[in-house]
Order: sequence, then structure tokens, then C-alpha cells
Amino acid sequence: MKKYRFAPEADTAPPEITPPPNDDEEPESPPPVQPLSCVTVQKEGHSFHCLTVIGQIEGHHLLSPQTKATKYEQVIPQLVAIEESKDIDGLLLILNTVGGDVEAGLAIAELIAGMTKPTVSLVLGGGHSIGVPLAVAAKKSFIAPSATMTVHPVRMTGMVLGVSQTLAYFERMQERIVRFVAEHSRMNGDRFRELMLATGQLVLDVGTSLSGEDAVNEGLIDSVGALSDALGELVRQVDAEQPKA
Repeated sequence: MKKYRFAPEADTAPPEITPPPNDDEEPESPPPVQPLSCVTVQKEGHSFHCLTVIGQIEGHHLLSPQTKATKYEQVIPQLVAIEESKDIDGLLLILNTVGGDVEAGLAIAELIAGMTKPTVSLVLGGGHSIGVPLAVAAKKSFIAPSATMTVHPVRMTGMVLGVSQTLAYFERMQERIVRFVAEHSRMNGDRFRELMLATGQLVLDVGTSLSGEDAVNEGLIDSVGALSDALGELVRQVDAEQPKA
């Protein structure tokens, strides 16, 4: 009769038993969601929040999904949070926009202009149309040498009534832009209107396209510069506001 040898059983630890969840304990809250268009950076002991305005500024009407857009209802709460945050010392606004909704753009510009914290804007690529008030809303504005800014009248889109009241409405809206730019830049209103209504520069349109250096020479933007210049200016503004020991 054939004998079989059985190997001894291996010493195995009993399986771990996971205790049931305690309903009395509060679950850990997930980390806050950080928008992809925002980042907070540290420089020389200061904390700066970077906010970008990219593509077209979306207002009360939704743009197509294929359009790169900045939604003003998302930007406005961020500006309020930045102003009230004790952990943020200043705002860096980076612009590369073709313009968009006039009222939405002016709303954002008014909020930036009314902030008490240091603010610096940097135009990269382009700061066209309603992007101009956004650029000048900061306490100090920079533009890259390769960037451009287009100044033109308020355009009519969609279904409009061809009556004199419509033209008067657009003129009043346009005057709001002129007044805001004149109050927050070194360019006076008459010169801004002249650039806005110039002919011969833009194909099938009126207005003026300014290079980075031209925008500075005209007094629209404060200085030609890069990212390091904008961050350095924020540091200088914060240091100037802090009391000396």
C-alpha cells in the first residue's frame, strides 16, 4: 500500500477584520477644488494669487463649447475672496483675451480697480477690446514686447433695432469704457476716442492696433515687461504698504 506524506500546514496569520465604520465620526472633508486658471505663488515671503483671463470673456449669453472663454460669474467670487483673504498679499492678473461681453468685462475691471490689495496686470499675446479696461484696472500694468492691444468701438451683434435709441445706447456704453480707461491710465479720453475711431489700420473695421511699445508710448500701459517684472512690482507694492520697523 502506497504511503503519502502530507506537508505541515504553514503558519499563516488570520485575516485582518476591518471594523465597521462608525456612523458617529464625521467623514474627512475633501481638499478644496483649485481652478485650473488660478495659482497662488510665494515670492520673497509674500503670497500672490495669479488670475488669468484667457480667450473670450463670457457674459450673460453662453458661448459655444469650442470657444475658449473666461466666465465672469467665476472670476467675480475669486476677486472677492482674494480681497478678503488674510493669506494673499496681492493679485497678478495675466491677460490674453480677444475681448467679449462689455458689461461683464467692465464689472470685472471695476472690481479690480476697487481692490485695496496690490494689483499688477500683464498682457501676453493680446489684450483687445474690453481687455483694455481690464489691463489698466490694476495699480500697475505691464505688456510683453510681442503683445498687441486693439482699441475699437463697441460692436453690435445679434438682432438689434435700427432706431436712434439703439445708437444712443451704444454711445453711452462706449463712453463708459472711455471714461474708465482715462481714469486708470495716462491716456486722456480724447486720444482714446481718436484711436478708437481711426480708419486705415484694421481691415473692414475702425480702430487701432497697438504693439507693446506703442501702448506704453501712448500712455495706455505703464511699462513693457515680463513675468519677473510683474512679480517684482507686486513685491515692491507690498513692501511699500507694510510699516517699517
